[in-house]
Amino acid sequence: MLILKCFALVIVAYMLGSIPFGLILTRLFTSIDIRKNGSRNIGATNVKRLAGVKLGIITLIGDVFKGAIPVYLGCIFLKCNAISSPLCLSMITLSAFLGHLYPVYMKFKGGGKGVATTAGCFFVLAPFALFVAMLVFVLFVCCFNRVSLASLASAAVLPLAVWKSTGSIVITGCSVSITILIYYRHWENIKRLFAGSEPVI
Repeated sequence: MLILKCFALVIVAYMLGSIPFGLILTRLFTSIDIRKNGSRNIGATNVKRLAGVKLGIITLIGDVFKGAIPVYLGCIFLKCNAISSPLCLSMITLSAFLGHLYPVYMKFKGGGKGVATTAGCFFVLAPFALFVAMLVFVLFVCCFNRVSLASLASAAVLPLAVWKSTGSIVITGCSVSITILIYYRHWENIKRLFAGSEPVI
C-alpha cells in the first residue's frame, strides 16, 4: 500500500510540476510568447522582464507552490518526514522538479530552470537548508545584481545545507542531483556570465 501511495504521489508531483505558470499567465494577460522572447524561459525572471513585476511575482508563487504542494501531500498521506521516509519524499521532490524542467503539457520541451520549484520542495523537505540557500541567494543578488549567479550560488550550497540539517544521505543525494541539473539548465547563463554579457536585474 505504501509503495502504491508513493507511486501515485510521484505521478501527481510530476503533473503539478509540469504546469507552466509563466506561459499560461503571459498568454492570458499579454500578447507575448515568452518562449520566443527574452531568455525564452518560462520562469519568473523572464516573465518579469517581459510582462511586468506583477505577473513575474505570480509566476514565482505558482512555481514555488507546485514544488511545495506534492512534498507536503507526501508528508500527509505517507505520514512521514525527511528522516523517516527519505526515499519516497526524494522521489516526489525529483518528480516535481523534473516536471518543471520537462513539462508533459509542453511535450517535454521548453521548461524552466527549476530554482523556484526546488525552493518549494525544500521549504517542506528541509526548511533550514532552504533558509541557508535563500540567504546566499539574497547576498549574491545584492552584491552582483544577477539572478542567474545568485541561483547558481544558492544551488551550490544547498546540498551541504541539506546534509547539515537532515543528516540523510538520500535527501542529500537528491539535492546534489537537483544542483547538477540546475547548473545544466543554466549553461547559457554561465557562458554569458564568463563573457560579461549576462543581464542585470
